[in-house]
Amino acid sequence: MEETYLWPLWISLMTVGTATVITFFTGMAAGRWMARYRGRLNTLIDCILILPLVLPPTVVAVSLMLLLGDRGPIGQVLSSVGASVVFSWPATVITAVVVSFPLMYLSARGAFEHVETSYEDAARTLGAGEWRVFWTVTLPLAWPGVVAGAILAFARALGEFGATLMLAGNIPGKTTTIPVAIYFAVKEGDMTQAMVLVLIVFMIVFASLAALAYFKGKTYRVISM
Repeated sequence: MEETYLWPLWISLMTVGTATVITFFTGMAAGRWMARYRGRLNTLIDCILILPLVLPPTVVAVSLMLLLGDRGPIGQVLSSVGASVVFSWPATVITAVVVSFPLMYLSARGAFEHVETSYEDAARTLGAGEWRVFWTVTLPLAWPGVVAGAILAFARALGEFGATLMLAGNIPGKTTTIPVAIYFAVKEGDMTQAMVLVLIVFMIVFASLAALAYFKGKTYRVISM
């Protein structure tokens, strides 16, 4: 009985942890770039990056299947080397990354847009290169918003259900995340298991929101040059 609770929790934590790390760096990079990009494709790129946030989970799942399935362009490449993503643990990570990325991106972009460019220009005037300007000036000033985005992405990845079920399935001990386990527990009439898992999700999400409230009120100083 204990394993019934522990396996979904363990799979969810591994999935969400991995997805959050990936989303953190990719979302931060995309947000930083878009905050300074002024090209004609700005609106189009922005729409593409936030698209998974507004698409139904079933549409996201089907789109991923078309890409990653055995007949998809990426799936065919993987099949040629004897690998497959659909109905595997990596599929849970991929869906979590796709659905949580827009939140990280939007938060990071907003944080970088509010960084005064005069600070960056001053650092460049003092001889700092672009990488040093980013790590010692831009990122510290945008850090509260970046961290808030990571927390929101973590919470969103934890709650992902529809796309995960369609792309990764319900394989006990392999792809059964907490939301999937709750769905099948209710479907089978095991309300005790469902309520325990719901309580676990409540505690994790509440802790995430508490961390979000904390970082929203934080300010950081620019690192000394």
